[in-house]
Amino acid sequence: MPSLRLENVSKRFGGLTAVGDVSLTVPEGTITGLIGPNGAGKSTVVNLITGMLKLTEGRIVLGDEDIGEIGPEEVVRKGIARTFQNIRLLPEATVLENVLIGFHRHETASILAGLLNLPSVWREGKALRKQAEALLERFRMSDYADLPAGGLAYGHQRRVEMMRAVASGPDVLLLDEPVAGMNDVEADELGVIFKDLAASGMGLLLIEHNVRFVTKLCPVVHVLNTGRMIASGPAEEVMRDPAVITAYLGKGQA
Repeated sequence: MPSLRLENVSKRFGGLTAVGDVSLTVPEGTITGLIGPNGAGKSTVVNLITGMLKLTEGRIVLGDEDIGEIGPEEVVRKGIARTFQNIRLLPEATVLENVLIGFHRHETASILAGLLNLPSVWREGKALRKQAEALLERFRMSDYADLPAGGLAYGHQRRVEMMRAVASGPDVLLLDEPVAGMNDVEADELGVIFKDLAASGMGLLLIEHNVRFVTKLCPVVHVLNTGRMIASGPAEEVMRDPAVITAYLGKGQA
């Protein structure tokens, strides 16, 4: 699977620099951390990668291809998926139906074949359902398959959103605050799944406020503050950096 690289990426809104000269790499088969205080520019970075915002300067490269100028739908087709800080599900649809939406990228049957209800459509639908059920099992959500997604507890809704993103078969998965609002047990369970995804070759960019969770999972952590990268490197070293302690954790804290 290809790696993702940001090369001297900047985004300005008028005279305000939201992100300035940011460079980082999300290698295949690895969980890379991106942390920083509120307003640091983390969500802006994610929105630039996914084509929701247009670059002011710099390059975003997936493998050998510059994807910095393409739109969100094309970014997904190239192999980048994301989750959101605010959960975006179809609340009345079942968990399985929500996950099946994620497989849309892999559908090959034509609209005409669907209208004619041809056997090829049945076969493809059956195959995608089987894959979705396997994904539910991987995320330990099989017991919830037929329940409305909107009626689930917050942590389980988070899992549904992640399954839907993984269903698209991405090379790179952007996780925007995936364990926000979860207790340590729920977070650790997801951490095991994230490691499994990385072991399959996928590159993960983990954007989180839970510093302990990030340092436990990520061999390399990048720290943003006011749109600038203030530290990058091995997790333990980064978290001892005085600039990080001051800007992110607060003065005097470890």
